[in-house]
Amino acid sequence: MQRTMENFIRALRAQDIRVSPAEAIDAHRAAEAVGYADRELFRDALATTLAKSGQETARFDSVFDTFFKRDEFLKTPEDAADEAMADELPEGGDDLTHMLLEHDDAALAQAMELAAERAGVAEIRLSSQRRLLTRRMLDEMGLGGLEQRIAEAGRREDEKGKLLADRLAKARDALFAEAGRYVERQHELYASESGRKLREDVLANQRLTSIDEHELATMQRLVRRMAKNLASKYSRHIRRAKRGQLDVRRTIRKSLGHGGLPFDLIWKSKRIDRPSIAVMCDVSGSVAQAAHFLLLFLYSLNEVVERLDAFAFSNRLVPVGDILNDEAVADAIAMVIKRIGMRSTDYGLALEDFCALELAKIDNKTTVIILGDGRTNYVNPRLDLMRAISERARAVIWLNPEPESLWTRGDSEMERYKRFCTVAKTCSTLAELERIIEDVLRTYMPR
Repeated sequence: MQRTMENFIRALRAQDIRVSPAEAIDAHRAAEAVGYADRELFRDALATTLAKSGQETARFDSVFDTFFKRDEFLKTPEDAADEAMADELPEGGDDLTHMLLEHDDAALAQAMELAAERAGVAEIRLSSQRRLLTRRMLDEMGLGGLEQRIAEAGRREDEKGKLLADRLAKARDALFAEAGRYVERQHELYASESGRKLREDVLANQRLTSIDEHELATMQRLVRRMAKNLASKYSRHIRRAKRGQLDVRRTIRKSLGHGGLPFDLIWKSKRIDRPSIAVMCDVSGSVAQAAHFLLLFLYSLNEVVERLDAFAFSNRLVPVGDILNDEAVADAIAMVIKRIGMRSTDYGLALEDFCALELAKIDNKTTVIILGDGRTNYVNPRLDLMRAISERARAVIWLNPEPESLWTRGDSEMERYKRFCTVAKTCSTLAELERIIEDVLRTYMPR
């Protein structure tokens, strides 16, 4: 049973339920204490030691039901006569053939699990492996011997031989069906998470402007997870920096009043600046999708951002922070894009509005992030306003969904805007967005 428990814990981990070595030991002890006869008691004992939240409990129940599911082999009204047919087999017949004719479901289930272990079925990662692993598992069970029995019975001239061949062939088909269901469950347990991660890896490197509507929910989960990971990483740096190092000189000086005994430890203090971010998002038709994910990413970093002023524009620029604070973020972003997006772009007018609303707040602690393609529709780009923003801000980061090869073509003013940016990069995928936002956060970390 130890091997079974180890595989069950592997299945839990594959479904994003974190199980520490200590918790795994507790689960083994709980299983030994309650035994395996009472399924519900066994489930409750494991859930108590392994599931740590309501969400994990729901996933635990799903994994438990799938992992410990035991389907009975399909039976027909003719099966009652099969046991008598076992007498027709020659002496020394293989175990699998006898188990099938005698409908020894418990023995078949045990044999299948042992064969699955030998065949490495629990290592399944791709759906394309199911057929190969099914056949490998059946070979380990003794399929070759069963096929030989069917062939021998088919060559017999008497009626009983032909009937035996027919019944064994049907039993073999039922065995294949059960083996297929077993391997499918293993794929669901061990490979579905790998498949999900593979899909997320593909989406993270797919152009933001080409994400299909049916993939939006997955992308939103991925954005939040990335932001959460960054927030957690940055928060740890803040906690360590706040603790600082022992200030030996000040500690000794303080101890003089106590006869030299260091009753009071003095720690070196470090000033921690949390990021202040002002973001301008172009929500015109060409880049609205990218703006959606940037805003979602930034608003998911609320643990580590001191101030986030968000603005959106196609031509005139409007603050959208209140909308994002009052509504569910994903819904609010869609609302913003619907309200002011999909219009022809005027960067000069948008910069004019931004300076009127925000320039006085920008200082050497503020990072300004602009997301857009820099295409002005041949109107005045207002480079003077970009210079003013650049002179006041800690950094100006321009994220452009277009490749650099297009920055000098048509109505793009990116080459001219670029002069006033600390960083101007192509940002067409979620993976690139994550790296750039992490670089921004890193500039605020103590050195």
